[in-house]
Parts: sequence; C-alpha cells; structure tokens
Amino acid sequence: MAVTASAQQSDIGSEFNNEGRDLKTSCSPFGFGKLAGCAEALFTEPPVHIAVGSLAPQNGFGAGVAFVYHWETENWRNSLDVDAVASPNQSWRGGAYLTLVWIKRPNLVMKPGGSAPGKKPAIKEQRVFHLYAQSTSLNKLYFFGLGPNTTDTARSIFGMTETVAGGNVVWPIWQKLNASLLGEANGRFVDLRGDANQPASIDQLYTPATAPGLANQPGFAQFGEAIRIRPSLASGHIQLNYNVAFQEYVAASSKSSFERLTIDLQHQFPLYQTARSSLANESLGPDDCPPGNASRACSGITRNLEGSFGIRFLMTQSFVPAGNVVPFYFQPTLGGSDINGTATLASYQDYRFRAPNNILARASFEHSIYNLPLGVTAMIDEGKVALSRSDLDFTHLRHSYSAGLTLRAGGFPVVYLLFSWGGHEGTHTSTTVDTSLLGSSTRPSLY
Repeated sequence: MAVTASAQQSDIGSEFNNEGRDLKTSCSPFGFGKLAGCAEALFTEPPVHIAVGSLAPQNGFGAGVAFVYHWETENWRNSLDVDAVASPNQSWRGGAYLTLVWIKRPNLVMKPGGSAPGKKPAIKEQRVFHLYAQSTSLNKLYFFGLGPNTTDTARSIFGMTETVAGGNVVWPIWQKLNASLLGEANGRFVDLRGDANQPASIDQLYTPATAPGLANQPGFAQFGEAIRIRPSLASGHIQLNYNVAFQEYVAASSKSSFERLTIDLQHQFPLYQTARSSLANESLGPDDCPPGNASRACSGITRNLEGSFGIRFLMTQSFVPAGNVVPFYFQPTLGGSDINGTATLASYQDYRFRAPNNILARASFEHSIYNLPLGVTAMIDEGKVALSRSDLDFTHLRHSYSAGLTLRAGGFPVVYLLFSWGGHEGTHTSTTVDTSLLGSSTRPSLY
C-alpha cells in the first residue's frame, strides 16, 4: 500500500497540480510582500520552472526552462532533469540528467545478546548513479597562450561546442569518515571555431604548435577514478571535503591522450551550529532542490545566520606520453573564472593563465547579512600554472584579493558579485550565478 501511495503521489499529473497550487498561493494576489515566495516558486518548483545560471565567463547569463520529474520504486528514488538555457550572445547549454539513488535497506542481523529496546539499526549511506548527455556552445572564450609568462595583450578569441555523454557513480565505503569511491566514464566531443569578425581570432594569432589541438579535435573517451572523504567534525564546526581523482583521456587516432591527477583539499569552518553543509547533494539533479514539507516541493528560504571561513588547496598534474600533447581546451586555467565558472585569481582576466599543471591556495570568508537573503564575502588566492610538473612549486605565485556580495537562497550563496584587485594587471568586477540549485549535484566539467 505504501509503495502504491508513493507511486500515485509522484505521478506527473499530481506534480503539476501541486505546482499550480503553490504558484497560486505564492504569487496571487501579487504584492511586494510575496515577491520572495513567488520567485522561489517560479525558479524552483517541479515539474517545470524557469532555469537560470551563468554560462562560461564572457558568454553571459543564460535563461530558459527546466523539467524535473521524480518517481520511486521499492528500492530506488529517481529523478530526471531536462533543461535548456541561452544567453544574449547566442551561447547555449542543453542537457538531460538522470539520477538514480539506491535506497534499499540492508537486511537486519541480530547480534548476540539482542539489541537495546527502541534502538534503530544504522542505515547504510545511499549509492548514487548519474547518467547524462549535455551539449554546450560558447561563442566567446579567451586564449592568451600557454604557461605562466604570457602577457595580457596576447589575448585571442575563439568559440567552442562540446558534447559530454556518460555517467558516474558514488559508492560509499566508510560511513564514519563519509568516505566514498567515485567513478566516471564519458565521451567528449569538441569542435573549435575562430571568429572572423574579431581581429584577435585565435586562428589569426596562434598555430597548432602554440595552441595544441587548434587544427584537429578528436573524440575522447574519458575515464576517472577518485576517493573522497567528507566528514563533519567538532559538532559540525569543521567540515572537510577531500577529493583525490585520477583521469584518463584517450583520444581517437591522435597523439592527444594524457592522464591527469587532481588533489582538492577543502576545509570549511561554519560559525554556527544551525549552519547547513554547503557540499553538493548528489542525490539531487542539477535543477532540483532539497525537498520541503508535504505542502511544498522545495524547502523554503531560511533566515538563520549563516557564515563560515574556508581554506582550500588545489593541485593538478598532467602525465603526457612522449610525443603527445594536452589539447589547450582541456587544460585548466587560473584567472578570473574558468570555463566551469569557478573563480580563481579573480583580479585577472578570465582564462588568463593556462597550462597542464597548476596549484591554487585560497582563504575565504562568507556571512549572511542579518536575516536578509544577502551576504558578504572576501577571499585571498595564491596560485600558478606550469608547463611541466617539475616547475610546479610555491615560488613566484600570482596573488589576488576579492570582496563582494552574495545573494543567498535556502541558506546557500548562489549569486556572487565580486570586486577583485592585487594582480598587477588592474582590477576585475564579475557576477556569477550558480548553475545548480541550492547545493544540488554539479554538471559535467567542460575540461
């Protein structure tokens, strides 16, 4: 009976009815006092809502529509996200994302001597599987050349379309440390283009020798394995997110195959016990949001004080067989924001420094303003890129300082307005909008 009732409640018709009721309650009659609630319903309610988010830097703010559908079986909780957004410069992104969460309960085994009355058996962490297909077309990306010593005047412009199709899995292995094994398998297909209307088109300023991969973009089979621990310590005042990943990029009929090691050590120190974890929730699709009470599909905006300090260390190293090269469009960047919208050395231009290897150290602070859905933030970055692993050290680091405002939803900062300085190449003001709702799972990386 419970399974039948759950299936009936998750029926698509029922979700449309619930959305219509919530929109009517939140937006009608419309007034200033209902502005926040109406916006929350329009931008988060399943099964259809407005989709927004920043595309890669220089390609604008994208808006469109998203469809989210949930259903359950006896052992699985599933969701399907389909979305498409476009920006004013005619860049766009569209994709479909299937999330499968295994909720099967383990068999209960009575230990010798029985169990204490009323004590519930521990439930194992859930296994999560993702399948996705995403295509992104970006009309304005920057390339300054490779290595740490390029000049800001060497900027060229190119466009890129990339399709990523594949899947990944999160498999918990040790509940005490919230440790998991991760695996992924993707097909990556890239098409580059110059801009004949720009005097700084990449094909006019660079060659395949100075921009590896410019002339030919083969298809790639990309695999990845990782181990991650995300424990919460000291009553939640210390939250760690350590991730060590190894990826293999296998090119079809080309000397572009390589391997990559990424070590990402993030430390978050929340100031309040009421603060919620800012870690991505992989059981939610990128257009989904944490569930609320029985009358609302999404949890409401919280007014709790939220604030934290953060420390992060990131290192990327590439392993390239003799005679092979890493295509420049798969090399990570520092400066402004990277192609995934992650701000690093934000006082520099977007994509400013590019190389197969890099390191980044960051200290950050973010805090809400009273009980408003706004916050203040500040950060300090130190980092460098290197053409070879032997040159990757802590000398001659570039640095950048940033301060600004955040717009918060559900306790999480989702819009950043930053003013950055200190990089000896001027200042940089940027606005970014998180492409995932309220801490839901991230989209496939574009490099």
